[in-house]
Formats: sequence, structure tokens, C-alpha cells
Amino acid sequence: MNLIAEHLAEVRNQIAEAARNAGRSPETVKLLAVSKTFPMEDIREAFAAGQCEFGENRVQELEGKVPSALPGMVWHLIGHLQSNKAEKAVGLAEYIHSVDSLKLLNKINSAAEKRDKVQKILLEVNVSGEESKFGISGFDQLRKIFEHSLTLNHIKVLGLMTMAPLGADDPILHRTFAGLREFRDRLADEFSAALPELSMGMSQDFRAAIAEGATIVRIGTAIFGGRPRN
Repeated sequence: MNLIAEHLAEVRNQIAEAARNAGRSPETVKLLAVSKTFPMEDIREAFAAGQCEFGENRVQELEGKVPSALPGMVWHLIGHLQSNKAEKAVGLAEYIHSVDSLKLLNKINSAAEKRDKVQKILLEVNVSGEESKFGISGFDQLRKIFEHSLTLNHIKVLGLMTMAPLGADDPILHRTFAGLREFRDRLADEFSAALPELSMGMSQDFRAAIAEGATIVRIGTAIFGGRPRN
């Protein structure tokens, strides 16, 4: 077994343990391997070890990797998306996690319409209120954007995404992740909508995210190792 396969096995065990500790089935948590900055060679090793879903931060990296992807690889765009790159993103990613404005929503819908595609997306929410973070601020704005999404024929909102403050202590992590879950529940109740996905939790905080209901955890370093400094 190679190192990446070993890391994957360990991460899966940790996810399963966290899920069981939260009274959940491990099958309710999907592992998204964050492969940004890592070469296709590493991604193929992870794929050979049974990992099918990969997350990239930038459209440019997707452009470099998707053409040489193997059948069965599923690509998620998880980084901030500028509206002028929406068309490329729709052509490359099956899921876009980082939708945070009406303008971007409309651009994605138009691009998906051209491709006769329904784009799967998540709405990114800045639950922690950090000025340095992207994301929708507050429930009222989230409600407005979600309500608009229901009028678009080539968009399917599957749920919400957030990032916790880097290095936050456990109470703040739990409060942030619980806040996203509460926003999702309010939207689902108000609009009688199926919003199954909560994309939250990374290598350093996925246990708290799983405890608060994460269905997708985005883990890179614990699988692929540290990233080289530019």
C-alpha cells in the first residue's frame, strides 16, 4: 500500500469514528479529497485506493487536470469563483461549492443552459462573519439568493458550505458548523426544499463538523501531505 492509500485509510477510519461518536452512520459522511496543487499522479493513486471525488480551488487547475482524468473521477470546485470564470467552471466541475451572490448564480445558470446541463451547487455562507472570508452574510441574504435559485431551470442547490475560522477552538468550531446546519434547516422548512448537503470541515476540524451534521468533509493535507510553499 502506498503512502496516499495509507493516509486515505486512516482518514476514513477517523471519519467513521467521528460519525459513530455523533450517533451517525459513517455512510452519511462523504470524503472529498482536496487535491489542489497536487499532481495527477497523486490523484490517480488516491483513485486507485477507492477515492473518486476530488476538490480543486481554482478553475485553472481544473482545466489542467480534468482532460486527463480517469472515468469515474468526480470534480468539485470548492474555491472562490469569479463570475467571469463561471462558464469554464460549469464545463469542468460536477459540483460548485462556492456560490455566494445573485450575479454568480445567474452566470452559472446561463452557462449551464448553453450546455443543456443542470449544475449542482452549494451556497457558501460566511457563518463566522470574518471579513477576510467569502460567502453570503446572514440568513436574510441567504434566503434571497436561495429563493432566486428556485426560479432558475439550470441550477440545483443541494445544500450549503462554510469554512470555520483557522485555528479556532472547539466551542467556536461547533458554533460555526451548527450555525450552517441551522441555516439549512430554516431554508428547508420555509421552502419545503430538499437540501441534503452540508459541506464543512477540513483536515484540522472535520470531527467537530461531523458532530454538527456535515455530509461532505473537505480533506487535503491529511491525505496528500503538506503543500509546497510557492
